[in-house]
Amino acid sequence: MSLIFERIETDGIAELSYLLGDDSEGIAAVFDPTPDVDKYVELAREKKVSITHIFETHIHADLMSGSRELCARVDSAQIYGSGEGGAEYGFAIQKIKDGEAFDFGKTRVTVRHTPGHTPEHVSYEIAEKDSPQKPWGVLTGDSLFVSSAGRPDLLGSAQSKKLAAQQFHTLRDYFLKLSDSVIIHPGHGHGSPCGADIGDRLESTIGYERDSNPFLQFTDVKEFTDYALSTAPPVPAYYPRMKKVNAKGPEILGNLPIVAALSAKAFKAAVDKKAGVLIDTRDMLAFGGGHIAGALNIGASPMLSIWAGWFLDPKKPVLLVLDADSDIEKVVKFFIRTGYTKFAGYLAGGMKAWNGAGLPFEELPQMSVHELKDAGKSVQIFDVRSPDEWNGGHIPNAQHLFLPEIRKKATKFDKTKPTAVYCASGYRASLGASMLQQEGFTNVHNVPGSWGAWKAAKFPVEKTEEAS
Repeated sequence: MSLIFERIETDGIAELSYLLGDDSEGIAAVFDPTPDVDKYVELAREKKVSITHIFETHIHADLMSGSRELCARVDSAQIYGSGEGGAEYGFAIQKIKDGEAFDFGKTRVTVRHTPGHTPEHVSYEIAEKDSPQKPWGVLTGDSLFVSSAGRPDLLGSAQSKKLAAQQFHTLRDYFLKLSDSVIIHPGHGHGSPCGADIGDRLESTIGYERDSNPFLQFTDVKEFTDYALSTAPPVPAYYPRMKKVNAKGPEILGNLPIVAALSAKAFKAAVDKKAGVLIDTRDMLAFGGGHIAGALNIGASPMLSIWAGWFLDPKKPVLLVLDADSDIEKVVKFFIRTGYTKFAGYLAGGMKAWNGAGLPFEELPQMSVHELKDAGKSVQIFDVRSPDEWNGGHIPNAQHLFLPEIRKKATKFDKTKPTAVYCASGYRASLGASMLQQEGFTNVHNVPGSWGAWKAAKFPVEKTEEAS
């Protein structure tokens, strides 16, 4: 009989949740669940434990919390969330305070108030029950990451400096006073916008972070604040909305939303009457070969969660075009992670059925990096990557139109001139190009492989003066 400790990684939003329990007592806790809760139920069943506790580190901004969903699904658990920092909730939750402890067999979990990312943020120390003052691990949530720390600017500029100061003291007065051997288990991995340049590894130690994490090198609160605020990535548009949803309490779905299968004729009728936002989740090349006019190409990868969050209104239902009908459950899970639960239907049989019904489609031409280089200045080139990616190097003569700003910034460019859109691999570029088609650009191309292919071909690279 022994401790159960499992990390559950949710790609796309780069979220890390955890199951901790004791198989001798048959009980377990889940920390920071996402709304697609079947994975926790199945893992608990595999480990032969009952989920009795659901812990939140803070009120999340980057995903829809799965605590209420999981609680309703297992019907034997209590939700615990921070009662620190003035946190208020619109649903049943047991508020916990700094120093409270919970035992799971021989393991003790102790609450530690670690404000900075948010005022109420808590972390969870893990120790042997007989030696609670010698923790071997800590679930850091969005406070301390591998090679980074939680951003302090998500509650608006009025609170950013105050939160940054709290983060500074949390890092110095709590984390850096732990033993070097303590293992940190963060709430996010690389790719999450909740911190700047989060490392690739999914766990670390206090000792390693003490030596290498740039956020742990400051001794002056003002210098730390300047660094923390200047290095934070752009705030995704859906973060403020998610904060409100999670504080109020997300609706309990019971199961994944049912999405109706529509014939080509019925799907066209739904598109014509604007019954939903048209999203084509196929690969960029399939989308480029032929798609329904007006569709946005958000490919069926875990990144869909983030880009749906950036661009879609959760109040508007979604009309889906899939690569295969069997993808529907996977795609719906990607949507609900950032709060999209309304669907107007999917195209049964996909584009093959649409084409077979003799219905119209449009193309999005693809341009290789070789064709792009040969075209020179005859093509206007849009780089839709993040500011940091752009500053690290870009294709000569390109214009930087960060993807979330592409509609606004594209208005000053010629809609009839040949246009090529690139990102790191082509995924975001295809989404950006589909937006430009919606905006009336008549000669737009996606660049498959994009920046990665350009560098692999050893073509010239340009850097902005600020980054040089």
